[in-house]
Amino acid sequence: MLAHLLYAFVTLFVIVDPVGSAAIFSGLMRGAPIRLRRLYAVRGVIVATVLILAFALGGSALLHALGITLPAFRVAGGILLFLLATEMVFARESGIRRPTASEEQETEQRRDISVFPLAFPLLAGPGALTSIVLLMERAASPLAALGVIGALIAVMAITLALLMAAAQVSRFVGVTGATVMSRVLGIILAALAAQFVLDGLAQGWPALRV
Repeated sequence: MLAHLLYAFVTLFVIVDPVGSAAIFSGLMRGAPIRLRRLYAVRGVIVATVLILAFALGGSALLHALGITLPAFRVAGGILLFLLATEMVFARESGIRRPTASEEQETEQRRDISVFPLAFPLLAGPGALTSIVLLMERAASPLAALGVIGALIAVMAITLALLMAAAQVSRFVGVTGATVMSRVLGIILAALAAQFVLDGLAQGWPALRV
């Protein structure tokens, strides 16, 4: 139980990347008043948390309705997370987590960035939505599933605290520090992605042989 809780926390922390998200949020909100920063931070975290929780509670039913097996979803999720890890390690923008160039132009014309791009795709991107479904499916009991939700709440609480202090975090960590931390977390995420793929192949291989 404790091992699964720690695994869920580390997985979600690596994918959400609160420090990196705070640095990006600071850049998006440069020059904005403190009251507006805090309002957008709270709103963005709430929207992201609700979105991830929706996938946590309804993701399995959605897969079943679409006829997608869990092993197939594990492999697909692992590949997606590996692409995200590659983006983090090599500091390349693929659009998986960060907005694309055209989306950034749209963001500049928006006054409210709490939903897009803060809540999605920065905090509740495809990687986070995929991971929460896999973590919930991996939970061996209802108590373990509650532990996954608790880990999500803890990660989002840390994220909110860092977003509220985004300017200070950005000054303290700096661009280089945020990049280094993102690359280290990317390496960990690559290993987690590989494990997802291996688990999916191991679980689905007997069905393929029949």
